[in-house]
Amino acid sequence: MSRALLVRAALVLVVLMLAGWLVATRPARLGLDLRGGTQIVLETRDGEHANATAKTTDEALEILRRRVDELGLTEPTLTRSGDRRIIVELPGVDDPQRAVEVIGRTAELTFRPVLGIDDGTATQDLVLPDEDGRARLRLGPAAVAGSQIEAARAVAGQLGGWNVNVTFRDAGVGAWAGLTGTAACSPAGDPRRRVAIVLDDQVILSPQVESTARCDVGYTDGRTTITGRFSAAEAKDLAVLIRAGALPVPVEVIEQRTVGPTLGRQAIEASAQAAVAGVAATVLFIVAVYRLAGGLAAVSLVAYGLVSYGALLALGATLTLPGLAGFVLAIGMAVDANVLVFERAREEYARGRPLGAAVRGGFSGAWSAIVDSNVTTLLAAGLLFFLASGPVRGFGVTLSVGVLASLFTALVLTRVLTDLTFRGSRPGRWSGIAHVGWVRRTLERRNPDLMGRRRRWLAISAIAVALAVSGIAVRGLNFGVEFTGGRLVQYTVSSQISVEQARTAVAAAGLPRAVVNEASGGALSVRAGGFDDAAEARVRAALAQSGAGTVERQRDERIGPSLGTELRRKAVVALAVALGAQLAYLALRFRWQWGAAAVLAMAHDVLVLIGVFAWLGKPVDGVFLAALLTVIGYSVNDSVVVFDRIRELVRAARGKRLPLAAVANTACLQTVPRTVNTGLGAVFVLTALALRGGDSLVDFATALLVGILVGTYSSVFLATPLAVGFSQGPRRPKRRR
Repeated sequence: MSRALLVRAALVLVVLMLAGWLVATRPARLGLDLRGGTQIVLETRDGEHANATAKTTDEALEILRRRVDELGLTEPTLTRSGDRRIIVELPGVDDPQRAVEVIGRTAELTFRPVLGIDDGTATQDLVLPDEDGRARLRLGPAAVAGSQIEAARAVAGQLGGWNVNVTFRDAGVGAWAGLTGTAACSPAGDPRRRVAIVLDDQVILSPQVESTARCDVGYTDGRTTITGRFSAAEAKDLAVLIRAGALPVPVEVIEQRTVGPTLGRQAIEASAQAAVAGVAATVLFIVAVYRLAGGLAAVSLVAYGLVSYGALLALGATLTLPGLAGFVLAIGMAVDANVLVFERAREEYARGRPLGAAVRGGFSGAWSAIVDSNVTTLLAAGLLFFLASGPVRGFGVTLSVGVLASLFTALVLTRVLTDLTFRGSRPGRWSGIAHVGWVRRTLERRNPDLMGRRRRWLAISAIAVALAVSGIAVRGLNFGVEFTGGRLVQYTVSSQISVEQARTAVAAAGLPRAVVNEASGGALSVRAGGFDDAAEARVRAALAQSGAGTVERQRDERIGPSLGTELRRKAVVALAVALGAQLAYLALRFRWQWGAAAVLAMAHDVLVLIGVFAWLGKPVDGVFLAALLTVIGYSVNDSVVVFDRIRELVRAARGKRLPLAAVANTACLQTVPRTVNTGLGAVFVLTALALRGGDSLVDFATALLVGILVGTYSSVFLATPLAVGFSQGPRRPKRRR
């Protein structure tokens, strides 16, 4: 056994042991879409006393954490995203209205002097209506801030109702005495004898200072009582806000998602079933095609699953529904590197090399194509991480980890297994390397001239793009709530009703422009703007009266219009950056003409996929964006494999003056078996996701199925003809003698 083989075997053993230890000892962190709960995204705004920066957002985060702790919620998670956003995750909270009201309020409590009653001439003073709404008060600057409060406690009032007792501290004691002492100098009944208690720019109380307070002295005990028509819950919530402290800057709820625990459990079960079915089909297929070598690749796939899952646990990544889909998809795509190696090994064996040498030659020959194709996928995954957010970002993480894990298992683990298995063995059909596949035999026998008909393929692609653009123009895009803003609520019903009945009921409830669709499992989804809690209650009641029986809210998502606009802009930027990054990388690795051809083929795939979703009326949301960027990576992946073979054949034919079209045709015929086998491996997994997955997984799998089919076609019949045409340049007419 060589030293290199020993080093590889030791590395594989260490990595597998570490991954197994992580899987056995660390529990998985499930996202709220899998375990149920509520996610709230807050955005800080510029306030009266401070601007929204990373520092003030961090201060607001700590105050929000104290508020959440005061509410007694279990396992909450609060993180800062960017400079101005805070993500709050509340597991197990399926009715988050009270939590949103307490968490999202600025709670900027101030005590201000009353300068008089507004007569319409005040220009610079703060003017607010009093607690009864009968008068508009002119208020001075804040004399006592909420940060100067020591304690706040809800207590039952003597005459019924509830009050909040407040105790000041440090400089707040003197500030409170000065404020009440100044007010006490005004005569009884004068508005200036009042003190306004302002919470979030709303006067909750403006009592007169009692006669017991002396002029210029005021109350010196550092205590006061906020009285009002508070219920027990309102008084306790107000006390929580005061105790936790005021936020340094205002915050706004720009996104809210609620998923019931039942939906999360169904998603996990559906993903697990799809993973088992898809991986089993992939393993059976690769064993049938590559026999013993395929069996070794199957072992490598199992190890890949262990390594990639262990890596996600080590990173502390949160598994979301798109993330699970990305994990399952990466299993199907992990077979790509093995297929490249085995196909090259078959070619080496056909040239007369011994079996062991042919396998080693397969690894060395496939190295550049494997690296280039996986780098393009990593570029797409990196764009998902940096330009997307939420679950789509999690998909980018799992896809990146999957690509790196597949490189390790294919280039290290599979090599160790094949070197040990085929070392010194006699060739035989059982090996899978000495066997020539049916696809390769058919192509070698017929030898079709694909590049000779490249005008035909270009015309077909042009027609496909025209149909896609017409679908976008005629049908339009069904943008999801993430891009349009608004609210999406998914309901489960005990009695099935038609979509038309549901639309009629929703329109009668006051939402005539709502988008009503049927979700998986007979559920109904309602999406609309201006969809507040009162409208949601009316919709639920209307659905129940229309024959739906018991109607329960299963999923709830709210997106602010500013966030929807930002997500649309990010989607366009992500696509533009993806095209630019792929063009730059391909121009660096190949000729710039080939890079331009691959980018045009990629744009073709994107347009066709968007057009298919437009014609089908399927939602274009964050999950679709994840699928779209994955299709970009897959499309370039296929083109890179073909271009890598063309480059190799061009170098081998140097000095022979072979036409580039003939060389490209040979490269396409040699790479078609790899493309078919890899594509089928991914198709098995995606078909399982489409049949067994939930509502969002079905759309995700559909997008990727369309993308893989179109990407496989475009790499051979569009990218390669364009590369040949760009490299040859325009044809010049022959000169007459």
